[in-house]
Amino acid sequence: MSLSSRVAAAFAVDRRVLALAFARMADGVGNSFLIVVIPLYVVSDVVGGATFGLAEAMIIGIILSLFGFLNSICQPVTGRLSDRAGKRKLFILVGLGGLTVTNLAYVFAESYASLVLIRGLQGVSVAFIVPTSIALVNELATTRDRGGNMGVYNTFRLIGFGAGPVAAGAVVNAGPYALPVAGGATISGFDAAFYVAAVTAALSYLLVTVLITDPEATQASAGDDLAIAIRDPSGRNLLDPTFTLGVATLFMATGIALFATIQPQVNERLAQGATWFGLQFAAFVIAQILLQTPIGRACDRYGRRPFIVAGMVLLVPTTLVQGFVLTSETMFAARLLQGVAGAMVFAPSLALAGDLAGEGESGTKLSVLTMAFGFGIAIGPLTSGALVGYGFHVPFVFGAALAAAGFVLVYTQIEETLESPAAGPVPGTTND
Repeated sequence: MSLSSRVAAAFAVDRRVLALAFARMADGVGNSFLIVVIPLYVVSDVVGGATFGLAEAMIIGIILSLFGFLNSICQPVTGRLSDRAGKRKLFILVGLGGLTVTNLAYVFAESYASLVLIRGLQGVSVAFIVPTSIALVNELATTRDRGGNMGVYNTFRLIGFGAGPVAAGAVVNAGPYALPVAGGATISGFDAAFYVAAVTAALSYLLVTVLITDPEATQASAGDDLAIAIRDPSGRNLLDPTFTLGVATLFMATGIALFATIQPQVNERLAQGATWFGLQFAAFVIAQILLQTPIGRACDRYGRRPFIVAGMVLLVPTTLVQGFVLTSETMFAARLLQGVAGAMVFAPSLALAGDLAGEGESGTKLSVLTMAFGFGIAIGPLTSGALVGYGFHVPFVFGAALAAAGFVLVYTQIEETLESPAAGPVPGTTND
């Protein structure tokens, strides 16, 4: 047995899923680098040009939000096209190639307009990666181990996403860097960060090229009728289950992203500094990293629906309480428990949607959830910014109401897809 197969067996996943997880971890580091670096770059002396009457803060908001909106809008299109082509690997490589080139392009960007253009192209590039990666994981898994595969994939992706911002500030602040091979030439901290992002994307491209292959079933059976239904075609419920999961995911993502843009208000209310806010912001990601895999495996044994329902229930108080806590420690605890709720919803939802996807339609079906999550992450900060002026608690009351609505939808419209919950996967098996 090869080393990659032994490592995959230890995680109880297909070795190609593990390879894809490591590849997404690598590009996640580079992509999340830019969340910290771009705002610093915009306000630096390097960037200039026409501002079109907009303040720098608004330009930063546009650049960051444009990525999310374009990424989410394009995902159903790229997911559907990859279903029709039956070539997941090709679409992933196109996206990673685009990320590599655009990360390098920042080195030469010196105007606000060029930053907007580059970040927009990055949003489109990532839209080639996300739905096709999830579809590939889905097709390499089976009903007995789909949740575990989704959990492992998401765990490593989140590790990369969480590590990037931690390192980004240090890379920028430690510049400029001397290049001993270039006769004493130096590069700025910003350029170094962009090079790091480009290298991680290129590394991800290399891993996918060498280690990933399309499943034979995808190559042979890409479907023609890939429309997403809103009404339940079986007639048992009012709404289609995949559409319902998408709406619940949108509500969940909006609620967890409310925290992102109100740092001044949070710090003032809790009489804390930026370090505490960073810990509170990271608490959600920490919970996701720790719990995605075990919850994914548990939902293979006990069923998808119980975890999704329980997660939506837990999301209501953990979102609401953030509007009323008065200490830094309790805010951290609330964010951590909110992360537990998110972990209970996300991997089981992907597994359930994957169970429902027919051959050749994983990209289309699962893009509903990934698109909804992306829209929620983009909408949440805008919502909290608009509502916090009416009172600190108002954004969180709104988020809790969305979570409650999501619970009602999931409880009434979603049915279990495992035929025999508690049977579970055979420990240590893979799909090689």
